[in-house]
Amino acid sequence: MALPAALPVPTDPRTVQELSLPIHQARGWMQFLGVLSIIAGIGQALSIVGILWAWLPIWLGVLLFQAGSNIESATQLGDKFALLRSLGSLKTYFVVQGVLTLVSILLVFSLICVMFILPLVGITLIPWQQIVNNISYY
Repeated sequence: MALPAALPVPTDPRTVQELSLPIHQARGWMQFLGVLSIIAGIGQALSIVGILWAWLPIWLGVLLFQAGSNIESATQLGDKFALLRSLGSLKTYFVVQGVLTLVSILLVFSLICVMFILPLVGITLIPWQQIVNNISYY
């Protein structure tokens, strides 16, 4: 089976403006969430616990902010490359968020399994009788 030809990118500025309009209407929210994500990443970087993962929310915030800025250029000027850059930033954002969600689901599932399995195994591994005997000597 032959691969389909690359989809044509609209070259008419008016078409680009029309296609970018729905994302342009959400531009303010994208930039707002981008700024909040960057601030959250900076807050994590200042803490000892989150210093290793602080780059992730900062990067995601920058992606959202870039998408909002590029979509504004696409809508105002009809710039097809700005539209493609904006959509590329959004694609990267959603792929990273999807991977993070899958990792979080796996981590939570693993922790739930550990919470139920380890106590069951631990009950049989602890020498309760020996502990009770040692306590009774004191």
